[in-house]
Amino acid sequence: MGIRSEARKTAAAKAKELVSKMTLEEKASQLRYDAPAIERLNVPAYNWWNETLHGVARAGVATSFPQAIGMAAAFDPDLLERAGDVAATEGRAKYNAYSGENDRDIYKGLTFWSPNVNIFRDPRWGRGHETYGEDPYLTSRLGVAYVMGLQGDGDTLKSAACAKHFAVHSGPEAVRHEFDARATRKDMAETYLPAFKACVQEADVESVMGAYNRTNGEPCCGSNTLIRDILRGEWGFEGHFVSDCWAIRDFHEHHMVTKSFEESAAMALKAGCDINCGVTYLHLLKAYEEGLVTEEEITAAAERAFTTRYLLGLMDGCEYDDIPYEKVECEEHLKVADQLTRESVVLLKNNGILPLDANAGQTIGVIGPNANSRVALIGNYHGTSSRYITVLEGIQDKVGHNGRVLYSEGAHLYKDRVEGLAWKNDRISEAVTVAKHSDVVILCVGLDETLEGEEGDTGNSYASGDKVDLQLPESQRDLMDAVLAVGKPVIVCLMAGSSIDLSAAQDRADAVLQLWYPGARGGKPVADILFGDCSPSGKLPVTFYQTLDELPDFEDYGMKGRTYRYMKNDALYPFGYGLTYGDVVVESAKIAQTDRDARKAVIKAVAVNRGSVATDDVIQVYVKDTQSSFAVPNHSLCAFVRVSLQAGESREIQLTVAGNAFYVVNDNGEFVADSDKYTLYVGTGQPDRRTRELTGKECIKLEVAF
Repeated sequence: MGIRSEARKTAAAKAKELVSKMTLEEKASQLRYDAPAIERLNVPAYNWWNETLHGVARAGVATSFPQAIGMAAAFDPDLLERAGDVAATEGRAKYNAYSGENDRDIYKGLTFWSPNVNIFRDPRWGRGHETYGEDPYLTSRLGVAYVMGLQGDGDTLKSAACAKHFAVHSGPEAVRHEFDARATRKDMAETYLPAFKACVQEADVESVMGAYNRTNGEPCCGSNTLIRDILRGEWGFEGHFVSDCWAIRDFHEHHMVTKSFEESAAMALKAGCDINCGVTYLHLLKAYEEGLVTEEEITAAAERAFTTRYLLGLMDGCEYDDIPYEKVECEEHLKVADQLTRESVVLLKNNGILPLDANAGQTIGVIGPNANSRVALIGNYHGTSSRYITVLEGIQDKVGHNGRVLYSEGAHLYKDRVEGLAWKNDRISEAVTVAKHSDVVILCVGLDETLEGEEGDTGNSYASGDKVDLQLPESQRDLMDAVLAVGKPVIVCLMAGSSIDLSAAQDRADAVLQLWYPGARGGKPVADILFGDCSPSGKLPVTFYQTLDELPDFEDYGMKGRTYRYMKNDALYPFGYGLTYGDVVVESAKIAQTDRDARKAVIKAVAVNRGSVATDDVIQVYVKDTQSSFAVPNHSLCAFVRVSLQAGESREIQLTVAGNAFYVVNDNGEFVADSDKYTLYVGTGQPDRRTRELTGKECIKLEVAF
């Protein structure tokens, strides 16, 4: 049973009683995402569609967090849970205010279609920055944390979270409406499903959204295998299931598995899809007349929908009705956003130039199309901020009158010129001039939601939101070459949500920072890091590959050769990698306890900061099965903890390795104990050759036998 099982029983009973008073037409109407009012029963209109991927989106002002992939880089479930609570609080404040004005429009309800716990298996996928990265364990821990923050731990849901997109969904965007993702049972259980299962069984997520594509032949929003057998059957999911938007229409228009709106609606409803984001369920009554669905099936879906509404306190009132509008973008919430941005930034290279001294009286050149871009701050699925602080503005505020900040856009984000009638690369001479007149250059390059994102979401037509390669646009490559050629110290700041080829920056720049999309006011915490008010401490939740040549075809959903667990070649920057201004090492580690029956191990480790600067770092544990033929080729993250250490400070920490860490997945998709010997690696990154090369640090190796 779920976290609030008794409350669910009560809500379900109330829902059953209410729905029993409805006509068939009224029941069917409540399965639309824009459910109309039923005035004779005092049921208000309700719009199920709302978003809070990284702060409440699309309904006016809200606190803006870093994009999801940036939040993942913090490796901090506790802080992510706080972010979820902030979003739920602001969602409630906005709902209370808007409904008080009788505004029940889209994006103004309390059913948030977040988090996206799909696996970022290929760096070309445009929506990858909506996820928590490529690792199922990390995604599970962060997905559970965000869901718990959104929903709270009381009997009443503070808001209703939604794990999406179920399942086996990570591009290509251009063909998602017709694509069949073929995945083995092993890859399903090992990679694609664990985060969804954790959100259901550990966090009691109230909703699950289906994907656009088919999985192994079945449309995900009408899949008996996914919805009925796995989600509701094996995992015991009790909440409501919602389709992705207009995905059910794809059944007959693109997947060609049905012949009409009526057949598509019937297929989805019979599989267990309760709420239709789209218009196909407008045909449910016709499907009923044709004998394709029963009234009992419509009733069951309506009861699940109203169970959620009762759990949210929307029908009877609840303790959250008094949350005031003043909570929106309040100082307390903005501090959480700043903290998440500080923890999300990943230092990829530093020859000692960082941190800079804001009081040194230097001339600092800030160059690049993302340096003063608001769009590059916010990613997609974003809200509105009452204030934006770009990287340029953050640096200007930090330096103040203690130096000079020069600025040049340098290049268009992707076009070959800024002014339409100008020569090609019309801003590069300005950028070179700024570099020559500066003591140090901060070069801000990257992408934004117009170059990587969802198909059709922001009008992007560049590969339907996906990337065609790992390169920066040519305009920015030309800019980087020109600025680096000046010979001044250069700090490259990448604002992007995915793996980009930074080999030129790694070879020639003095420092490289991955900023992701750092949030509407992200320029301030980024400046805090650049000037040493705090140390960077983020870790990569994705692999930065050397080249796409090592990856399988984008449409191949087999995991062989993908992600750090299966890849053969060295990464440019590995998963789990990130430097700090300190020097944290795991000085010692030992197995403190093992439990053979529970297949659990407890590690006690001592982490010490040998540097002269206080910093956070992330202690990571990886497991390698040394016997089973079913083991992943490399190793897998199985535990992690963020620690804060003053200069010279040491601390004993405890990490528990449990769950599926000491199991493997066989070809039938079953977790089995197929080995009794394992190697654990404890350090501040992976136990791979490239991480050792970049950090100069070794993981401590521990042997475990059951």
